[in-house]
Amino acid sequence: MELFRIKRDIPFMSYGRLTTSISAVTFVLAVLLLATKGLNLGIDFTGGTLMEISYAQNADLGKIRGTLEEMGFQDASVQHFGTAKDVLIRFPIKQEQTGAKLSEQVIEGLRRQEASLDIKRVEFVGPQVGEEMYNYGILALMLVIAGIMVYLAIRFEWRFAVAAIIANLHDIVIILGFFAFFQWEFSLTVLAGVLAILGYSINESVVVFDRIRENFRKMRKASVPEVINNAITRTMSRTVMTHAMTQTMVFSMLIFGGDVLHYFALALTIGILFGIYSSVLVASPILMWLGVSRENLLPVQKEEGAEIDDLP
Repeated sequence: MELFRIKRDIPFMSYGRLTTSISAVTFVLAVLLLATKGLNLGIDFTGGTLMEISYAQNADLGKIRGTLEEMGFQDASVQHFGTAKDVLIRFPIKQEQTGAKLSEQVIEGLRRQEASLDIKRVEFVGPQVGEEMYNYGILALMLVIAGIMVYLAIRFEWRFAVAAIIANLHDIVIILGFFAFFQWEFSLTVLAGVLAILGYSINESVVVFDRIRENFRKMRKASVPEVINNAITRTMSRTVMTHAMTQTMVFSMLIFGGDVLHYFALALTIGILFGIYSSVLVASPILMWLGVSRENLLPVQKEEGAEIDDLP
């Protein structure tokens, strides 16, 4: 099924030097932001206290924040959780207060404002547990990248693996750069979104790579740029349909998912947009510059009677 068909191939590779230069600049900027500002890590990684509270009527987040600030909790995060009556409060770890003492103090202060509130859960994440989650998150990211490289090297050829991983790292670093620049909270949910983008972006690259390999068999007189341009042009209809449908679902989470899914959907949105760009205008030019050719993908047929070595 095709949404539309483009009759003439678009010369994407003629813009390869420009697009990869833009990507290199944005990549460096994102790295600099991560090095200078860093990520705003949530309590999943840093440790702290989490409280889920339910009210009989719609909760007034402004009044709750005001009450917490009067109690000395200026750094508390207050947001709706599920419905307008449920509230999620997060406190960063405090050395002078235990999780139990802090939760009792908060409950007492909030009940002075609204006596009918119901405490659904109170969780405490210690700094050691948060550090372990951070380390395991980095390990998961590295293992996914290594697995993708091995898969692509086996399925295609090492040049495809290198090009795809560079493009995927570009997407990940750009996402992290956005979170560092705007200081959005980076939690385990957002990390799950980043890992999802890794798989999503590599799927787009594999589709293009499959068409490139197929074109090398069919277009025997075409040059490498022409083969790649044709592959990208012929997969554009599929790319538009796939990304449009996926982004529609992600937008619904972004708009209607509430604060809990907001940053997860935001990470997916950034990753999907840059995933399209990197698969077409980063991975493919790098693949061409690495010297991919028909001989890399098609087995060389040996003529009958030809000797490999001429012995004296």
